[in-house]
Amino acid sequence: MYGSDRRRTLFVGKTRIISISRDENPGLHKRCSSRVFCLLLRSNFKYSTMKRIIKTKLAPAAIGPYSQAVEVNGTLYISGQIPLNPETMTVIEGGIQEQTEQVLKNIGAILAEAGYSYADVVKSTCLLSDMANFKAMNEVYGKYYSENPPARAAFAVKDLPLGVLIEIETIAAK
Repeated sequence: MYGSDRRRTLFVGKTRIISISRDENPGLHKRCSSRVFCLLLRSNFKYSTMKRIIKTKLAPAAIGPYSQAVEVNGTLYISGQIPLNPETMTVIEGGIQEQTEQVLKNIGAILAEAGYSYADVVKSTCLLSDMANFKAMNEVYGKYYSENPPARAAFAVKDLPLGVLIEIETIAAK
């Protein structure tokens, strides 16, 4: 990195730093002994955000062209999870409470794979096949978020994939 007029790329955590050349800012190189340190301190750098795709065998594989979750800048976006058994990829038997339990287990597996926990969840969107299931769903949901629950929206929708009773989409942040 030192003594060159060409651009170099350095990764600091999940941030890609592209060093500037002497031609772009010759004064910066004269004032700083550590090029990277000065770039970080003076914000004289260009960067791009990296995204990380999260995938675990402990949650159902995606049943379409999407990822189980994507992490960008310390925020984890988990695709809507339905009550599939991750081993058999079949809908679990039972009513709304059993299905909600399985969905939240699937979400937990994805959170853990990405290095997050239920405490990091900031937003949930619950899609129900019937609003009459709201109270029973809420009883199970409340067990996972008993302290400082995340923001949430709940909607009744016409149909859900594979005829399930519930789907939950989740956002978590560090």
